[in-house]
Amino acid sequence: MTIAHLPTDEKAEKPGTGPGVPSIIETRESEVRGYCRGWPTTFDTAQGAWITDTSGRKFLDFFAGAGSLNYGHNNPILKEALIDYIARDGITHGLDMATVAKKEFLETFEDVILKPRKLDYKVQFPGPTGTNSVEAALKLARKATGREAIINFTNAFHGMTLGALSVTGNSMKRAGAGIPLVHATPMPYDNYFGGVTEDFQWFERVLDDSGSGLNRPAAVIVETVQGEGGVNVARPEWLAALAELCARRDILLIVDDVQMGCGRTGPFFSFEIAGITPDIVTVSKSISGYGLPMALTLFKPELDIWAPGEHNGTFRGNNPAFVTSKVALDTYWSNNALELDTIRKGQKIAENFDNLAKKYEGEVHGRGRGMVQGLVFDKPELASKACEIAFGNGLLAETSGPSDEVVKLLPPLTLTDDELDQGLAILADATEQVLS
Repeated sequence: MTIAHLPTDEKAEKPGTGPGVPSIIETRESEVRGYCRGWPTTFDTAQGAWITDTSGRKFLDFFAGAGSLNYGHNNPILKEALIDYIARDGITHGLDMATVAKKEFLETFEDVILKPRKLDYKVQFPGPTGTNSVEAALKLARKATGREAIINFTNAFHGMTLGALSVTGNSMKRAGAGIPLVHATPMPYDNYFGGVTEDFQWFERVLDDSGSGLNRPAAVIVETVQGEGGVNVARPEWLAALAELCARRDILLIVDDVQMGCGRTGPFFSFEIAGITPDIVTVSKSISGYGLPMALTLFKPELDIWAPGEHNGTFRGNNPAFVTSKVALDTYWSNNALELDTIRKGQKIAENFDNLAKKYEGEVHGRGRGMVQGLVFDKPELASKACEIAFGNGLLAETSGPSDEVVKLLPPLTLTDDELDQGLAILADATEQVLS
């Protein structure tokens, strides 16, 4: 496919990137801002897999709100339900009061998601974000077991609040805490040793060794695919062995499905491929279906030992998110069509990356599952350069991994094959430019 380069705007920060970032953002917003530095333009509207800036330039969005927009921007089916709800003065802010929107969401979640998978989970609304869900999971695990220690994994990412940071691997993010992050012990994730050493050898040894210094843990928290960690994929058999180990040792298993859940890897829950039933599951990002703030902490009924109000949050009752979530579940999860299509499109991306790996042997390779796919650059700095070139040609993609060495793709699950082909062609062109 021929790549049409964007025209140069002399007012842009970089040639071909658009109108640039408004001065008020550069002067008034904190230096902590990140994405607008890599995508120096001002976005205005969005629909489906496309986002448009103020100069009218359109970009294919293979970032999708960091996985919060699995059904695309302003999905018309969800938007119609949301507008109708707002127009009739439906409750917006409900704390944990009983509302019609919450009732209908829970009924649909039970009928469409839980019952078909034979999952018996209680549902907690911990607050609006993924890190809220993780905090609730860690607190509940410690309360239920009476233990403090948590096992996490190398290159994990679970959120930016203190508890979630304590089980996160990235040193830069951990350093932002400003205090020691304690009561968590990292273990090697699947393939951390490149297949040279069996991953569970160390884990089981320290659990059994009274001289290891490891306190008996309350829980293990794991991502089935580490998105921020570099699109590291755990094998189903590794996940199954981890679940079995936790069950044998009376350790709770927490699966963080904040980014990989809601169909990102194919099935609604990313752990389904391993045939396991975690004790606790964290869900957020695309659970609202529309990019609205919403999170769930799911857990087995015997773990529901909270006292009323023991863990709460002002914005845990975002009723418009309940509305769009219900419609998303009804529309996309009443059958397996989206799941199968996601797997098919994921295979298409993987084949594209395999072709690039053959063309540039030893310089790039791909990895991923479903529609989270990563193109890994042997020279880490080239991943960011490829994303910069791709942005100039109309594609949004981010980097991940400990050295930002991976171009991570998270396109909407609902994008068309033509849109997927167009985005992959832009990235292939960018890869060719940085490796030439």
